[in-house]
Amino acid sequence: MTAPSPALSVLPPKHLAQDEWLPRAEAHRARVERFAAPFVERRMAGKKHPIEDFLFTYYTHKPGQLQRWHPGAGVVLEGPAAAERLAWKFYAPAGHDGGARAPRSARPGGEGAEGGSGAVLDAAEFASARAEAVRFARIILAGTAARPAQFSCFGLHEWAMAYRSAENGIRHEYLPLRLGAAGTDRVVEEHRIRCTHFDAFRFYAPQAAPLNELQPTRETQRELEQPGCLHANMDLYKWAYKLTPAVPSELLMDCFELAWEIRTMDMRASPYDLSDWGHAPIRIETAEGKAEYVRAQKRFAERADVLRARLLEVAEALSAPGSNHADKQK
Repeated sequence: MTAPSPALSVLPPKHLAQDEWLPRAEAHRARVERFAAPFVERRMAGKKHPIEDFLFTYYTHKPGQLQRWHPGAGVVLEGPAAAERLAWKFYAPAGHDGGARAPRSARPGGEGAEGGSGAVLDAAEFASARAEAVRFARIILAGTAARPAQFSCFGLHEWAMAYRSAENGIRHEYLPLRLGAAGTDRVVEEHRIRCTHFDAFRFYAPQAAPLNELQPTRETQRELEQPGCLHANMDLYKWAYKLTPAVPSELLMDCFELAWEIRTMDMRASPYDLSDWGHAPIRIETAEGKAEYVRAQKRFAERADVLRARLLEVAEALSAPGSNHADKQK
């Protein structure tokens, strides 16, 4: 068994009785279902939604994965129902001290939660198996938190993606452009484009990419991510599920719901006409629209700061001794 990091061993594990954790698991499933069920229904019917599909199609965490509740690292689930967890990846029977008794590869047959030990995340095994993901998440989360927030992009990344649509087409082909193709192009040409987020920049129309003041790459992501960016704050959901099951599912869903709200605002500020979908535009081509955008952006950034700090605590706790080579590569 992998030796646990000191950060994972400082506090005694928390024990949850079955009548405590089963209601939490059920509440989590209900929380997820509100978002996942309509998406699944649309997929089965061959329909699309420009806002509500995004978190299930752009990100790789599927509804079935999201519905699984995890208590996070350092929590022992007690009772017969916990036995099911022993078939889940990275779970192990709890030892007498509450820690993982043996890695999955070394569990004796028939040993498990039904024997009274409970089930617990083997955080050391998870940290070892997902070392690269943990390392990169820690770099991005810490680096983003350390930089000043920028609030001057006005969501123009979405407009840059639709630039020269008469030649390139548009990603959301079923949505009309609110100002038409020529009007969209004028907005791009009359503004400074200063997107810092590579995963937005990489979808720019080819003619728009040179107009961006920065040229983000995957390699420079760790230097450019900043806490005012809508997409960096949406990506807290990504880092949360990449650190799952070490992240408590309540925190995961806090990140998901923030990303859902940000995506809604992101598309309202885009060049697309969403009136048929019940959303009024944020007209960022006007001074009033820019001010409205920045106000919402700042509110999201404040909420994201709290979630980012909580995720960073998980990533740092998972960082085993000797993993400081990650810092050397920053």
